[in-house]
Amino acid sequence: MAERDPYKRFSAAYWTRIVGANVAAALLVVVVYSGVSWRTPMPKMLEAFGVAMLFSCIIGPMLGIVMPRVGRGVACRFAFPFDWVVLIATMVAIALAGSFAAILVLAAIGYLHGAGIVTTWMKGSLKASIVVTLIFGIFITVVETMRRQLDDAKVALRTKERDEAEARRLAAEAQLASIESRVEPHFLFNTLNSIASLVHGDPAGAERMTGQLAALLRSALDSTATPLVPLDDELRVVRAYLDIERVRFGDRLRYTVEVNGGAGRLVVPRMALQTIVENSVKYAVSPRREGASIRVRAAASDGRLRVAVEDDGPGFGGAARPAGHGLDLLGARLRLLFGDRATLTVDSGPPRTVVEIDVPAESRS
Repeated sequence: MAERDPYKRFSAAYWTRIVGANVAAALLVVVVYSGVSWRTPMPKMLEAFGVAMLFSCIIGPMLGIVMPRVGRGVACRFAFPFDWVVLIATMVAIALAGSFAAILVLAAIGYLHGAGIVTTWMKGSLKASIVVTLIFGIFITVVETMRRQLDDAKVALRTKERDEAEARRLAAEAQLASIESRVEPHFLFNTLNSIASLVHGDPAGAERMTGQLAALLRSALDSTATPLVPLDDELRVVRAYLDIERVRFGDRLRYTVEVNGGAGRLVVPRMALQTIVENSVKYAVSPRREGASIRVRAAASDGRLRVAVEDDGPGFGGAARPAGHGLDLLGARLRLLFGDRATLTVDSGPPRTVVEIDVPAESRS
């Protein structure tokens, strides 16, 4: 892809600004260097303005063509103030070449003649050309640099808005996948049957399990939730899910949760840990008679939050990461929310499987 020109030198608006600067420079030269006043006859005034415009129309386009290229290269190679030393030196060189070219044009059309042409140029025109070129060259360079920075900021803002929209879309898809995994018929039937069996023998257990199911579904169905939540909030949902599944699997499902270093206050993508835990239940606990142990570990250090879900199941292949589901969606959400500052790693067993997310240690504002 071709590199975008930060000065937009080929745009009509850019050249309109250059023409305006040429006219202003010619007027400045007429007033300051040509001795023109309100008493000056109109023909002399127009003559002085015409000569000044000739200089401007030669030097101005040279500035318009050369300075964007030089400015782009200097910005990449030099820091302040050395970048401006190079830019000013370039402007002086343009003033020298442009004013000499204008003198040659005036000599060619017979406006100047004789052996003193070069002397006339050195004494008068050169000084005026350098001063005016620096005044307008520096002004235009600063203005165009600010315009470029503004354009870059607008592009960055649009890119951020686009990425945030994509993150919301992926979060919605992950939320939908999470809802589907929990609201699928066999999960609901098993949970409701478990609640029904506890109603007479263990009313308190049935009430507790109903509350866990409600908390789980509330989290999945909350359309106003933010993309990032404190780890403690995510762990409450995870515990509710595992306690419900524990009624189903009994002693086949064993789990522990370890949170160290104040990690609970730090944020993680919503439903991120839930997605990983569901994966362990599906591929480690469910297919084996003896079940599996799931260990959730979280720790914060060196400005990073690392959360790992480990199980002693048989592991899984590519089937656990289909495009647009589960871990694949989680990886995409991490990239959009944190860029290259977050990672999702999978080490699939046997004898153990570890899925870990590593994100910047940030608190919820």
